[in-house]
Amino acid sequence: MRIITGGVTAAKGFEAASAEARIKYKNRKDMALIYSTVPCAAAGTFTTNVVKAAPVKWDQEIVYHGQTAQAVVINSGIANACTGAEGYDYCRQTAEAAERLLGIPASSVLTASTGVIGMQLPIGRIKDGVVMLAENKADSEEAGLEAAKAIMTTDTRPKYAGVQVEIGGKTVTVGGMCKGSGMIHPNMCTMLSFVTTDAAITKEMLQKALSEDIKDTYNMVSVDGDTSTNDTVLLLANGLAENPLIDKEDENYNAFRKALNYVNTELAKKIAGDGEGATCLFEVKVIGARSKDQAVALSKSVVTSSLTKAAVYGHDANWGRILCAMGYSGEQFDPEKVDLYFESAAGKLKIIENGVSTGYSEELATKILSENYVTAIADIKMGGAQATAWGCDLTHEYVNINADYRS
Repeated sequence: MRIITGGVTAAKGFEAASAEARIKYKNRKDMALIYSTVPCAAAGTFTTNVVKAAPVKWDQEIVYHGQTAQAVVINSGIANACTGAEGYDYCRQTAEAAERLLGIPASSVLTASTGVIGMQLPIGRIKDGVVMLAENKADSEEAGLEAAKAIMTTDTRPKYAGVQVEIGGKTVTVGGMCKGSGMIHPNMCTMLSFVTTDAAITKEMLQKALSEDIKDTYNMVSVDGDTSTNDTVLLLANGLAENPLIDKEDENYNAFRKALNYVNTELAKKIAGDGEGATCLFEVKVIGARSKDQAVALSKSVVTSSLTKAAVYGHDANWGRILCAMGYSGEQFDPEKVDLYFESAAGKLKIIENGVSTGYSEELATKILSENYVTAIADIKMGGAQATAWGCDLTHEYVNINADYRS
């Protein structure tokens, strides 16, 4: 694989645009477009929340029952969730506006929204925004970056990633962008992610690749324990790389999966590290587990522990909170066999060995925990399975942001 700097416009045939439509914000872009010059195979995964936003329902219909997709129209500021039939009709009107301006079927236009729940979209501004998007779309890296900025809400920075891989003698590109900072929790954590590729792959294999990959990427992220109404990951493949069609699980499929996993992992980590009010990315690795499921449960339990997250914010090596979180995960293990390490750019330190403190240096531990990327590694010595989860520290600023989010 070759890591590249581009996002959603990196793959052949994909264009992007951004616009200031004044949906909620002023003096900033708040709408984005992703467009393919040719129809795409489309795959998607969506929130597990019973309360699903109108764009989630719209996209599920296209992804699950449609043949192709060719564009995604995204707005930030208003989530179009809990808006009833009117909100769903606004998805239709948005798609029809794109149909007129882009010359593609409305049934191939996906929509996505993020922001405040319960407010109706100002559909007139949305339609005006679609006009601006259609006029300004381009295949440049800058266009992709500006689109990534336009979908932000409380995010502090745009999130995008890209990679290239050889498949059947052809260069295949996978690029993506996402947003997510709060209301993030495992099982499609409010996060939106859009991944584009010029790979030639069937719709069935594309969906299989995405559904398998989110288990180790987006579903391993937690910021605050809240699962959104709008969580969506969309994957579009237009086939312009002209690689041999991927229609079965073979070496070409595995190569594509590897590239997709890189992009999704990078995007997932960027979401976790930019959690609302966060000062660091907190990574939890559980190794030596008897099964993958056990490792997943243990790592998620630690990364979602409010007490542990607060300790990380305070640069406090309070390892008892980690062991406690593992203990209430529902998984059985022997706490008197657990080794625990803290690691960052400042070094690596064994904190406990066989469930007992090593008498470590608190000064060194604080130094390690003061970096902006901190990892806790728990070895439970039961087998060869492992899993990694990502989260962030819990700060005063998180409360400040969410105490007045609607205003």
